[in-house]
Amino acid sequence: MRQHVRWRTHMAQIRPYYTVRCNSSPAVIEVLAALGTGFICTNKLELELVQSHGIPSEDIIYSGICKQVSQIKYAAKNGIDLLVCDNEAELRKISRCHPNAKLLLQVSSEASRPDDEFSMTFGCSLKDCRHLLERAKELGMQVVGVRSHISSSSEDDKVYVHAISDARCVFDMGEEIGFDMKILDIGGGFSGSDVQLELINNAVMSMVDLYFPLSTGVSVIAEPGSFFVSSAFTLAVNVVSKEVVARDRQDQAHDDPSPDDEPEFQYYMNDGVYGSFASKLSETLIAAPSVHKSSSSCCSLDAPVFSSSLWGPSGDDLDLVVEHCLLPELNIRDWLVFTHAGAYGLGQPFCTATDSPPPPVYYVISSRDWFEMQDVGVTHEATLKNFSLVPYFLNSCQTEAALSVPA
Repeated sequence: MRQHVRWRTHMAQIRPYYTVRCNSSPAVIEVLAALGTGFICTNKLELELVQSHGIPSEDIIYSGICKQVSQIKYAAKNGIDLLVCDNEAELRKISRCHPNAKLLLQVSSEASRPDDEFSMTFGCSLKDCRHLLERAKELGMQVVGVRSHISSSSEDDKVYVHAISDARCVFDMGEEIGFDMKILDIGGGFSGSDVQLELINNAVMSMVDLYFPLSTGVSVIAEPGSFFVSSAFTLAVNVVSKEVVARDRQDQAHDDPSPDDEPEFQYYMNDGVYGSFASKLSETLIAAPSVHKSSSSCCSLDAPVFSSSLWGPSGDDLDLVVEHCLLPELNIRDWLVFTHAGAYGLGQPFCTATDSPPPPVYYVISSRDWFEMQDVGVTHEATLKNFSLVPYFLNSCQTEAALSVPA
């Protein structure tokens, strides 16, 4: 809720569409729906989830790049008309299964993190847009806007300036061919800092005023995902095993550290990259956790700290969650607490090798925030009469959702 208030403060003229794949918790969907956001869905399961919360079909965008025919037909049957398209094969598939679809042409942004070796470029290039628009016209499809692919957090406002400039070119092509295009989607990439939001808003709105003035009737939307949910969730995990190695002998198997060596600890947790830390597999940096321990000796200010690494339970070499951090010596069954755990960590585990179910989620909110949320929802013309989140929440002084993993 507080992130939504920040968005409204810094990005008031840009309507947010939440990317459901970032965190599909029912409570998240219902809160954001009450606050008036739209939703970006990538598959049928996400479409069904969002629709089960009464979200109007006009507030849903089906953005999967490689859509299954059955899922396109599901979207058509359920009145979900806004679909993303970036190539001719997808265009022909949509024209057969959903002829009344309203398409957003996804355009790749060449300025989006060119130095990031792990980034992938999605969308058609600017030079290919005319061909795709002409094919859409021949097939009798409607193209109603442009979607820019900016997925990684970027402090560089020039990425958005470049994307809007490209969008104007595509709008001109579309209008020349005969399309009435009214939606400009500037994509994602929002880190959550006030500085970044203000920077982007100033850059975006100056370009929008230049290329898409109010007289054009173009609506500007964006796709914040982790911006909304990352800081709202905290993950608690157990230490299930530990090893002690000498820092200068890590490559020497079975060598015990001598008394004069400074030890390094390897801790194994009951959750890893095949569960709640899945984002680590895409090279996302996991911040070091804090220690929550019943014994106060570990957490005292003068407690010595040691070089430590944190691993998941699978025994896989890839299951390294935090390569290096400084922690006091921990014991088995101690708890570690990771903040900012709300993005890309909730859902079914990627494998069942550890036989660990997804962690249970406990939602808490203060009474004050609960009533403020309803007030905000009313101002956004959201219907809260049937708002069913009450069973999710407890009256508490905390405002975070906590994911706790049983020992």
